[in-house]
Amino acid sequence: MAPDAERGGGNLENLPRRRVEYRLGELRADVLKPSPLEQFEAWWNDAETGGVPEPNAMVLATADAAGVPTARTVLLKGLDAEGFRFYTHFGSRKGRALAENPRAALLFPWIVLQRQVTVLGLAERLPEEESRRYFALRPRAAQLAAWASEQSAPLDGRANLDRAMAEAAARWPEGTVVPMPEGWGGWRVRADSVEFWQGRPSRLHDRLRFEAAAEPARLDDPGAWRVRRFAP
Repeated sequence: MAPDAERGGGNLENLPRRRVEYRLGELRADVLKPSPLEQFEAWWNDAETGGVPEPNAMVLATADAAGVPTARTVLLKGLDAEGFRFYTHFGSRKGRALAENPRAALLFPWIVLQRQVTVLGLAERLPEEESRRYFALRPRAAQLAAWASEQSAPLDGRANLDRAMAEAAARWPEGTVVPMPEGWGGWRVRADSVEFWQGRPSRLHDRLRFEAAAEPARLDDPGAWRVRRFAP
């Protein structure tokens, strides 16, 4: 992203003076696609062809039963009219939080295009068979890593993780099928809000938000959503 205004040097003291003027585009209601799924697909295509590194990387924000928030980057592994899908260990911090409080937020930070997409909704576990189909498509090393890593559990050292990976590789030698671990699988976030944000000059950004008229709402159904503009 090339700066159009003053940017500070390479130290934290210059943070107040760092400026990037957003001039790459605009987002008007009259060109918005009729459904959030169509609009997301249009922007996704722009991200894939526009130099966004790993455009399926999204920030997943959760809060546990006590309201303690956490956020991390995960990978979008599927999208259809029902929602946004990703996979993880159910015993991980995010898995435990979603089990306690299924409200979740997703953020796609497509900074190269001066855009972002924010999704709010309810998370639900995917059927086990769907998770198994996806697990079978993972690279072998990623399959073994799902067995080696007790995600979010404390580790005494990296050597323990490497040892667990070696044990998993020995348990399922090359040429054998690595089964999906117990307690591993997918989540679907069923959206009730999808906001498209385009950076504009002078921080007067465009924010157009699809809001579900009723729940659940299919992402491909224009009649299930209303669109409102929000101040930046």
